[in-house]
Amino acid sequence: MTVIAQDILTGPDYPGPAWHREVADDLAPRLTPPSGFPCTFSQNAFRRGLVDFIFVERRDAEGLAQLRADLAAYLADAATWDGQVNTARPLVIAFSQTAARADDLAGYHRIGWEVLQDWHDHDPAPWPEGVARDPHAPFWSMCFAGTQIFVNFSAPAHDRRKSRNLGRHFLFILNPRERFDRVAGDTPEGQRVRQVIRDRAAAYDGIPHAPELGSYQKGEIEWWQYGVSDDNNPRTNRCPLKMRR
Repeated sequence: MTVIAQDILTGPDYPGPAWHREVADDLAPRLTPPSGFPCTFSQNAFRRGLVDFIFVERRDAEGLAQLRADLAAYLADAATWDGQVNTARPLVIAFSQTAARADDLAGYHRIGWEVLQDWHDHDPAPWPEGVARDPHAPFWSMCFAGTQIFVNFSAPAHDRRKSRNLGRHFLFILNPRERFDRVAGDTPEGQRVRQVIRDRAAAYDGIPHAPELGSYQKGEIEWWQYGVSDDNNPRTNRCPLKMRR
């Protein structure tokens, strides 16, 4: 497998398994106005055909090794980004129902953290300078191949928080961390952008936005935002990731 561009996936001659197209078919009504989906940047990228995809058929050693190789290739290409919002290519990592299936939201989140642990344990690059090593400390974020990344777990088990349910398969929505700092950083314009998205999330989901959503540049906890709950109860749990590097 490799990184697959949106136009290839949705084209008439795509040769991959049917479930790959199911992922795109599930995303389309959510990311196409007037759906009201909170993240306007995702909608913009989907409309422009700029979404990249990695498909994970199996979550065994071979499948995870292929995922790491594909992710490293995506991040190497993302490092050449010109800084313009309209050219950013977000990544969807889609897991087959064989690779990731759970009975409840906690089960999907557990799978997500197991995958992130695998990335960390087999990271080909040193932990970046200046990034905290404690997930509970300010200015920690997940890193891989020398790049800070933000990972959104989207699972079929989300019932109330519809913005984190993107269809029949467990998905990671992944971006290099710097993109958020550029378009929604700790500036007046960045704060405005974040507030607009959070207001849209509350309207789309029918419940207030997840209280875990914070600002990295203010030093607020990052890992909580990867997998949010279906309610707004206070979080007290510890990060499942074991830092070993």
